[in-house]
Amino acid sequence: MAILGAHMSIAGGYYKAVDAAKKAGCDCVQLFTKNNNQWRAKPISEEDVTRFQDALSVHGITHPIAHNSYLINLGSPKDELWKKSIDSMVIEVQRADMLGIPHVVAHPGSFTTSTEAKGLKRIVRGLNEVHKQTPKAVTKILLETTAGQGTNLGCQFEHLASILDNVKHPDRLGVCWDTCHVFAAGYASSTEKEYKATMRDFNKLVGVKQIRAFHFNDSLKPFGSRVDRHAGIGRGEMGLEPFRFLLNDRRFRKIPMYLETPKGEEKGRDLDVINLKKLRSLIKK
Repeated sequence: MAILGAHMSIAGGYYKAVDAAKKAGCDCVQLFTKNNNQWRAKPISEEDVTRFQDALSVHGITHPIAHNSYLINLGSPKDELWKKSIDSMVIEVQRADMLGIPHVVAHPGSFTTSTEAKGLKRIVRGLNEVHKQTPKAVTKILLETTAGQGTNLGCQFEHLASILDNVKHPDRLGVCWDTCHVFAAGYASSTEKEYKATMRDFNKLVGVKQIRAFHFNDSLKPFGSRVDRHAGIGRGEMGLEPFRFLLNDRRFRKIPMYLETPKGEEKGRDLDVINLKKLRSLIKK
């Protein structure tokens, strides 16, 4: 059976994200460990850790995962931002580690005014420095597949392969597959033949065993648009088939899958509940 969950707010405490996950019928939960649009972070107390871990245990929520700040850019050619990004990424790993969260998802980075090749080298150097500064951390960084908006790296499987092949500690990394991003980047999976071809391509370049998490999002924008805009499951341009293939792929039965779809209510029903129900209906009995 698939392990399905959603990204939840930590407003009021980390345990609140777990409470919300339970209420929505999740198996797993994703959260930020700090305000994702600020560099600063409030220290995590022992009480924060205890209440978070207790909530996971009481509610039976597994596979907690963190997402890093959107301000971080390990591919930046600007030394000031690059160094600030490394410092911030170190803090992200340390915070997740404190909370007992095994993975923190990160967009690889953007090369902005430099080149793709230079951006990839910069990311490798940045990750090496993060690993150097967090030698005892159990938490691993998961590089997210991106839509390729602007100069974002990670939209081609080759980008991820290059990073994993060149870092000093590839065992401390993995991949988070975002369905919307892969679709927007131009990798087809609307038919079984397309799905198998895309997965074969990824397996050859990166390896499907590197996938430690999925973000389940439909895409508001068309195939190959390279625009990152999420939609509810079956309410975007993707259709349900790509989700059906992933949910029934035996290789991914034990890999957690998290919604990052729009929040809110529809006719008094929580949208996360609606999306989770739709996904579960696609699983073959």
